[in-house]
Amino acid sequence: QVQLVESGGGLVQAGGSLRLSCAASGRTFSNYGMGWFRQAPGKEREFVAAINWDGGIRSYAESVNGRFTISRNNAKNTVYLQMNALRPEDTALYYCAQARGPMATNRGAYVYWGQGTQVTVSS
Repeated sequence: QVQLVESGGGLVQAGGSLRLSCAASGRTFSNYGMGWFRQAPGKEREFVAAINWDGGIRSYAESVNGRFTISRNNAKNTVYLQMNALRPEDTALYYCAQARGPMATNRGAYVYWGQGTQVTVSS
């Protein structure tokens, strides 16, 4: 059974940084694409960033491109999201997800989800 456990969320002032981590277990981590999504109150869950199985391909939502960086360490079965220059509009519950295949950017291609970690950015 696949488990994804996020950590690293918290409260930060605008302009600050946070690093989210997601530890995976249950199947061969290096075979699958990983992604980060977020959901703000009253809004739909939206794509933030994705990385392919070996880290060679990355994709970002336009709203975070240039500020956020997704990375992975296959030896540690962990994916990361480095968030810099945070804005109040980045406030959301951030979810880690594992794709059905080696890479995906659309929500429907993700089959396993973590419970989420809250990120709150104050102005």
